[in-house]
Amino acid sequence: MDELFDTLQRQTLRYFWEFGHPTSGLTRERSNETPNIITTGGSGFGIMAILVGIERGWIDRQAAIDRLITMVCFLGQAERHHGAFPHWMDGESGRTIPFSQCDDGADIVETAYLIVGLLSARQYFRGSEPKAYLLRSLIDALWQEIEWDWFTRGSDSLYWHWSPVHEWAMDHTIHGWNECLIAFVLAASAPRHPIEPSVYHRGWAAGQAFANGRSFDGIPLPLGPDHGGPLFFAHYSFLGLDPRRLRDCYADYWRQNVASTLINQAHCMRNPQKFDGYGADCWGLTASDSIDGYVAHAPDRDLGVITPAAALGSFPYAPAECHRALRHFASRSERLWGAYGFVDAFSPAMDWYADSYLAIDQGPIVIMIENYRSGLLWRLFMSCPEIRLGLAKLGFSRGATADIEL
Repeated sequence: MDELFDTLQRQTLRYFWEFGHPTSGLTRERSNETPNIITTGGSGFGIMAILVGIERGWIDRQAAIDRLITMVCFLGQAERHHGAFPHWMDGESGRTIPFSQCDDGADIVETAYLIVGLLSARQYFRGSEPKAYLLRSLIDALWQEIEWDWFTRGSDSLYWHWSPVHEWAMDHTIHGWNECLIAFVLAASAPRHPIEPSVYHRGWAAGQAFANGRSFDGIPLPLGPDHGGPLFFAHYSFLGLDPRRLRDCYADYWRQNVASTLINQAHCMRNPQKFDGYGADCWGLTASDSIDGYVAHAPDRDLGVITPAAALGSFPYAPAECHRALRHFASRSERLWGAYGFVDAFSPAMDWYADSYLAIDQGPIVIMIENYRSGLLWRLFMSCPEIRLGLAKLGFSRGATADIEL
């Protein structure tokens, strides 16, 4: 299995290393559209994937640190708003590319994903050589300049977007459970502009879709929408944030992510819509391309489209079930495998295979398989002293969870 992991991670890593933007070094949004669109969150994922490549000996350390310095210098000159980055940027100029009509400024969640990658790189390059020192200092400057508290507007809520043209017109307060937990952890951990704990407890944890407590397919689900939602809920916030033994007054986050993974597989096995090809070895619903465009696939929004990243990014939570999926995807390699690993999605029922790769799907494959194999990214991010303080500030603890097996 190690050989298969090596092949998969190394091929998928090519998306971030070889297909990275030639000027900024950052990560392109997708493989099949405008090549200058850079994704902020996907670039954070790409930085973490590059660390895996260094650690595994697939990328030269000095070449990697040069690339990372290029990225961080570009970010330092790119358009920001109160320290936060937009969702999309132009890879040549650093100017914002609107994600939607009013989403043409700061995106605090995408910024959070980027910062996780940057802090992981800061912790990885702890040596005394001048380039490592320069990289750390540049990362610290970006981290310290984000005004997380400004995005509360003086309330007990964190606002996702701000536009220099439309200001707060999107009016999108972030309530859980979804992919945004990491934004609150970082906001509480910030060295200069932190949020108060009330923003987490009265904002994030007060949403209607936060607590659940019901069982689906016989599996208790502590938090979130019925049937668990798309599996990126268990991936994006936990690429660096280690859910093992992580708990607060609301949930044990290891059990939360294991439950959502097993419910997702159980839905595909039960297959209520009778899609051809679904089963114990062909499963995985999360956001990806589909025949109808980009869709957040989930048990309650199942269009018959399987996304390899859903299962492959869940290896720490359900390794036996994910091994079965990996072997099945490998058996379809003639149409599912390409230049950057497995294509974004496919539909056995409709005999459809995507012609695309997406940064936010490719990243969790490399990163979460590495967390399963070695815990590398979890170890790096959780070694940040600011993060330990921020978690304690929000009431998190690291207790014992009996059913963890890695």
